Amino acid sequence: MEDCNIKELRQLCYRQSKVPGEFMLQLRCAGNYMDSKWLEMVQHVCQTWGDGNFHIGTRLTFDIPGIKAKYVPEVNAYIEPFLYEMECNMCGVEMDTSKGYPYIGPRNVVACIGGIHCIKANINTQEMAHKIEKLIYPNPYHVKIGIGGCPNDCVKAQFQDIGIVGVTRPVYDASRCIACGACVKKCQKVATGVLEMNDQGTIDKDTCCCVGCGECVGICPTGAWSRQEQVFYKIYIGGRSGKQFPRMGKMFANWLSEEAVLQIIANWPAFSEWALEGKAEYLHGGHLIDRAGYQRFKEFMLDGVELNEEALIADNVYWAEQEYRSNIHLKPLDKHMNVK
Repeated sequence: MEDCNIKELRQLCYRQSKVPGEFMLQLRCAGNYMDSKWLEMVQHVCQTWGDGNFHIGTRLTFDIPGIKAKYVPEVNAYIEPFLYEMECNMCGVEMDTSKGYPYIGPRNVVACIGGIHCIKANINTQEMAHKIEKLIYPNPYHVKIGIGGCPNDCVKAQFQDIGIVGVTRPVYDASRCIACGACVKKCQKVATGVLEMNDQGTIDKDTCCCVGCGECVGICPTGAWSRQEQVFYKIYIGGRSGKQFPRMGKMFANWLSEEAVLQIIANWPAFSEWALEGKAEYLHGGHLIDRAGYQRFKEFMLDGVELNEEALIADNVYWAEQEYRSNIHLKPLDKHMNVK
């Protein structure tokens, strides 16, 4: 078995195997939607340098195991057209694709299929994934981002470092309403029950608790409910799994414009660099928020952001962790990880 630098290969998106000297390549594609022609490339890498198999990773990467370290330069040269198409052409990322991936830090941006197919989707998740990829890659700092097309949240945005969900603010035209009550029943059955019929035979809405799903639009037989042309987003932060204190994320912002979302995401690398004091170690985003404190995190992420008038930002967050070990957060002061 030849000598190899495991840490360096991992940085290039080659994961160490249980088999000595073998690695698993992870091919990223922001949004996870691509031309099927690339399956031939995956097959060739699997059969030529790998063990003949591939795995679709939990972050929807093409994972190709069984690659020996000595073949990494050959593999990188072969996959160069794929990298250029996925990163440079599709997402507008500026990077040298001739030597493989430069960093593993920002994990693949995952997204449901969204508005290009799903009848529930409020947004084009693929386009948003491509725009976000350009903002976070390449850089050495870890972040997991997921994009859901609607509050059904099939992508599990609430368990990402940053989860983005497309929402809508339905418009009600009482002149088209026939008082059938379909929207009221639908909202009660699948959403938050914010609609009710009043004495005049029109619909009242409790706007504070609307999740922005748009189910009322889909069920209305007369078009009394319609989607606005402008789409909106909500952002969850700090979700994580793990062995110590996993937790669901909390809502950081709601009713954001696309421009505001992208400006917020663009601030993440600078926040990470500050919170980690320039050391690009692997930590969930939620741990970085804990180190910094929510208020400091909020200052970083909103720096220079132009919020639309509908936008709402959490003044604080209240985490609810699953502590496998009681009182795991109680420790001597010299063991605390808060940023000084």
